[in-house]
Amino acid sequence: MSLVITNLTKQYNKNKTGLSDYSITINKGVLGLLGPNGAGKSTLMKIIATISKPTQGTLFLDGEDIVNNPDRIRKVLGYLPQDFGVYPNLNAYEFLEYIAAMKGVGGKDLRKRIDMLLEGVNLTADAKRPIGTYSGGMKQRIGIAQALLNDPKVLIFDEPTVGLDPEERMRFRQLISDLADDCIIILSSHIVSDIETISDEVAIMKSGRLLEKAIQPDIIKQVEGRVFETLIDNSELTTFKIKYLVVNTIRQKDKVNVRYITRGSGSEPGSVIVPATLEDAYLFLTQNS
Repeated sequence: MSLVITNLTKQYNKNKTGLSDYSITINKGVLGLLGPNGAGKSTLMKIIATISKPTQGTLFLDGEDIVNNPDRIRKVLGYLPQDFGVYPNLNAYEFLEYIAAMKGVGGKDLRKRIDMLLEGVNLTADAKRPIGTYSGGMKQRIGIAQALLNDPKVLIFDEPTVGLDPEERMRFRQLISDLADDCIIILSSHIVSDIETISDEVAIMKSGRLLEKAIQPDIIKQVEGRVFETLIDNSELTTFKIKYLVVNTIRQKDKVNVRYITRGSGSEPGSVIVPATLEDAYLFLTQNS
């Protein structure tokens, strides 16, 4: 299965562009989308999910035009939008049965599938409570379950781990890993560690454009030899940030341990070179484009 996107543009008005001449090919496995706010991640996912139409450009799923034939992808799609809403008076069983009916999913095995999904997102014990009484993280988990109801072959998750505690994030990662061999999975997250842990490939976006798409080692390679750590005085930090791209800081009394990326070839005296990470590469690419 392959999704081929060519020269995709979404123009909201003359002053606002969601995507600009965006081209990407997405195959089976997990594609992680990284980008700052306004990068176009949600716009891209809404267009793939056929909720929004592009201003121009093409999308083909296994050779079929899904802009002009959206039912081709809707039959095999699971989608969790960033602003997922629920019916607060329904319990988890009622809600998932309602969503199943909307998706045309039924049959004698439906209840068994709902039980399996609720167990997968750790909601079995709370399945008969009204969803309105759920925490934000629990609502997010029921959203993940509804996206999986129709055994989808294309899965789109927009910020799926928002509100999840570390244990639930780990459970979600395992769930996605189990599905990755048979599905196209597109996952957007501000949490770089989520992308780092489960994505086969990473697409880095900014201002509606694709900056880079590759496997993680190839993206990280772009900042190898550029990432350093050093200890400086608190008073030096403002000037230091002008000279270098600071990734993070850890305060130690009157000193600051700084992790930074050089923009050129030179580094601060006394610095120690450290292994580069996906977060380093992401910040470098988005800050220098």
